[in-house]
Amino acid sequence: MSPTKPQAEPRSAYRVFRTITTRWMDNDAYGHVNNVIYYSWFDTAVNAHLIEQGVLDIHQGETIGLVIETQCNYFAPLAFPQAVEAGIRVAKLGTSSVRYEVGLFAQGDPLTAAKGHFVHVYVDSATRRPVPLPAPLKAVLEQLL
Repeated sequence: MSPTKPQAEPRSAYRVFRTITTRWMDNDAYGHVNNVIYYSWFDTAVNAHLIEQGVLDIHQGETIGLVIETQCNYFAPLAFPQAVEAGIRVAKLGTSSVRYEVGLFAQGDPLTAAKGHFVHVYVDSATRRPVPLPAPLKAVLEQLL
């Protein structure tokens, strides 16, 4: 049996949104945003949400998320000077890990131009050993399921 071809998704598939401004340098020689920028947007959308919710302290926090897996599918080009709207959801919540899924939309478009995921394993910031998700973080992540 062959795998199902990835499909663009509607806005209703995502729980929260964050607007991201494209930059001149995001475009590549082909006139659209280079693929590596999408991964930066995934990080920006998720981590900014966690910081705003008060559950991620990138400077003094005892627990940090390390990326162990990433993936992205592209459906339509994005380019500077478009604004991008990143939809976020949590697909799986484990004891010490979470799978974030992010849909990137051209501002106002109904379907994703790209969608992807990344998995964070949460670790002690000093020892880098996995730790259970702190209760406040888990509560915020459960809202994204």
